Amino acid sequence: MKKNILIFALIAALAAVFAAPAGLAEGGGTTFVYARADSVTSFDLHREITSNNAFAIDKVFEPLVMFDAEGLIGDYLAASHTISEDGLVYTFTLRDGLKFSDGADVTAEDVKFSLERHLAVEGPLPLEADIASIEAADEKTVVITLNAAYTPFFSELANFSNGILPKDFGGKTEEEFFKNPVGTGPFVVSEWDPAGDLVFVKNEYYWQEGRPAVDRLVYKVISDDNQAINQLRVGDVDAVESLSYANAAEIAGGPETYIIASGSWNVEELFFNTLDEHFSDVHARRALALALDREALARALTFGYGEAADAVLPAALRYSAAGAVAALTPDLEAAKAELAQSAFPEGFSTTLSIPSGNNVRLQEALIVQAAGAAIGIDIRLNVQEIAAFRQDFRNLNYSIMINVAVADFPDADSIFAFQVDPEGFSNCFWTSYRSDEAVALMKAGQVTPDGGERAEIYEELQRILAADAPYVPLYYPSILVGARADVEGLAVLPNGTADFTGVVKK
Repeated sequence: MKKNILIFALIAALAAVFAAPAGLAEGGGTTFVYARADSVTSFDLHREITSNNAFAIDKVFEPLVMFDAEGLIGDYLAASHTISEDGLVYTFTLRDGLKFSDGADVTAEDVKFSLERHLAVEGPLPLEADIASIEAADEKTVVITLNAAYTPFFSELANFSNGILPKDFGGKTEEEFFKNPVGTGPFVVSEWDPAGDLVFVKNEYYWQEGRPAVDRLVYKVISDDNQAINQLRVGDVDAVESLSYANAAEIAGGPETYIIASGSWNVEELFFNTLDEHFSDVHARRALALALDREALARALTFGYGEAADAVLPAALRYSAAGAVAALTPDLEAAKAELAQSAFPEGFSTTLSIPSGNNVRLQEALIVQAAGAAIGIDIRLNVQEIAAFRQDFRNLNYSIMINVAVADFPDADSIFAFQVDPEGFSNCFWTSYRSDEAVALMKAGQVTPDGGERAEIYEELQRILAADAPYVPLYYPSILVGARADVEGLAVLPNGTADFTGVVKK
């Protein structure tokens, strides 16, 4: 018996010595595990908008042009481009040797099909320009002609929703194609549970030589902040998306972990359903806005990684009126006076909805709840599983919610078209806000060339939104990712997505 025990011990020791090093994929190669709060439910780039899906879609599909970490837009799948002097004709020339992940060549016909499919679907991030035609001039040249100049168009093309897919879905049905999508991106879907984890493998035909450096990328769903942190500490995950500010100091000071902090195009906001019996009244909205001390909220919750917001356009975006057009300045007496002008001068009860598992949102909600109590508004918290939270606010089944507004591409219209246009997909970010004056300014900004006149238009628009308060900007957050000490080359872009193409593990 003792002899057998010794043999078993020797076998175990040898197995430990010759086991694959941590981080190596089964069958060889490096695996990178990224903790995320929610699962990926769809790869249909023309029908999705939420970050859980968008930040997986952009690993598979890529656009003609793309922005970098500084928000600068340059050629991507396109090797070059020209824009006519009148702003009506955009000509793109594709890169040499560009292939899809199945090895098929990428042609101008694929680009034409992709963009025309987007036009037909429209979706939450539609091509808003008045496009007259999209033509494949030859195998590598695409010509897009507009009926009227549209200033955000070039930036809009950098959005993930304008990624390129094979013509006619490569001979598959839409349903079949989006279950096993084929694109030009750095990764290919290998295993996918729409209610759980997602495994990507390296695209062997990727056009950026030597990238990605890792062979497998795993999106591991961990809905609870604390669980994600614990798994990062012990090395079960290599990085954590959207690290909470409360945990930042601990991760930054940990012996095996560090923080990647990036500026963002995000604004954390309080949203009102203007169809609600209480918040259809502008005075009720303004009262709660005036009762909120955003400076104190930002100090308490962001630990120096965010700054109080006073405009709905992210401070990092051009034409933001941050610091110039202040939102309603916190003033408790003014808040009470505003409520007295409403249809509910004695106060009222309402509900604030937030997703579960997010400690920062919970703390924000408690601060908003206390601000309401100070002026006679009784706010009950409705903490929901994230899928139910999203379904309810999209169905306008809420009174107040906390959410984040994100510019998907580096143009002010990325925010304004989503939050001001009542005819748009989101119905003014699901607030049902209506202002003819705001809509007129939004449309003027879309056709006015970049410069001083466009700046004046957007400044006035931000003044109107501050006064009407359909949503209250809380703070401009930094994007935090927690990473293991052996991780290098992970880049975070201003819209919140991560670029894994340069990631290596020492």
